[in-house]
Amino acid sequence: MVVSTQSKRFASLELDCGVTLAPVDVAYQTYGTLNADRSNAILIMHAFSGDAHAAGVDAQTQQKGWWDSMIGPGRGFDTDQYFVICSNVLGGCRGTTGPGSINPATGDIFAMTFPVITIGDMVRLQAKLIESLGIEKLLSVAGGSMGGMQVLEWAARYPDRVASAIPIATTPRHSAQQIAFNEVGRQAIMADPDWSDGNYYGGKLPGRGLAVARMVGHITYMSDESMRQKFGRRQREDQGIFEVESYLRHRGSQFVDRFDANSYLYITKAMDLFDLAAGQQSLTAVLERSKTKFLVISFTSDWLYPSYQSQEVVSALRRRNQDVAYIELTSKYGHDAFLVEVEEQSEIVKGFLLRVTKGVNRR
Repeated sequence: MVVSTQSKRFASLELDCGVTLAPVDVAYQTYGTLNADRSNAILIMHAFSGDAHAAGVDAQTQQKGWWDSMIGPGRGFDTDQYFVICSNVLGGCRGTTGPGSINPATGDIFAMTFPVITIGDMVRLQAKLIESLGIEKLLSVAGGSMGGMQVLEWAARYPDRVASAIPIATTPRHSAQQIAFNEVGRQAIMADPDWSDGNYYGGKLPGRGLAVARMVGHITYMSDESMRQKFGRRQREDQGIFEVESYLRHRGSQFVDRFDANSYLYITKAMDLFDLAAGQQSLTAVLERSKTKFLVISFTSDWLYPSYQSQEVVSALRRRNQDVAYIELTSKYGHDAFLVEVEEQSEIVKGFLLRVTKGVNRR
């Protein structure tokens, strides 16, 4: 399946901070075919460092999508049955408007003049995209990590536009520890002398700071067991360093080649600001209007987004006798499990979507 990234431009988007972005571009890809009554559409939301290329082989880069093992013919999100959409988030650097975009008001790159964004802003832009595609109601919204935050926001903000929701390895709000890890990454970037207060475009990139930020992130994505099995205390004789050091340096340098440092700052801050129950009495109150069917998935070895955070969402839904299925999958891969532990995950998603589809067709 060879796919190409498409783009849509919207006249404006009003943000939670009170600023209006105008215009706004959004990059997206689609897989499968939209049926006649437009009832088989599934929106996939990517995690922090992802993009619109979720599946298939990209026509330009020839690379596979970040969730290719879950999206495609016969897979968890079966493109023989469903029309799957994935867009790059607001604030990103892969085709959607972000700090690296041109500010039409000045003709210069936004950089750090880009307004503060939220998970809610990301979802509001996605809703514009879905509406422009002529889809009134999504069969499902799904995603892991930051993608799962967007799933929860969709279910809370647009309860009548989502038949089902699949939040995976995620949380209704960041803990102090999760905020702390993000802050370390941000400080690493801003401490790089090449960051230049965010005005590095056209010059030397703050590569060292961004690489360190990514290295910290990778440590949190893996579990102690997976790191022990993958690296142990083995050393690279040719380099005189431990294998884990070599791995982290490699992943850090790779990240610099594909991600914008300012996008890192803005998106991680949006994650930290996210609180599904903000301004409400409880999480239950936020979700009580929802008629959405939920499938919540967490992983035993995920210490970055531990299962208790998913269970908080499940408990809030069950207190109102809402339709929610929950499973904690056994895995040694830590937070990365939602990307690599796909066999059991696929079967669970398939069964859930089949049940949702039958319910939609009976109406």
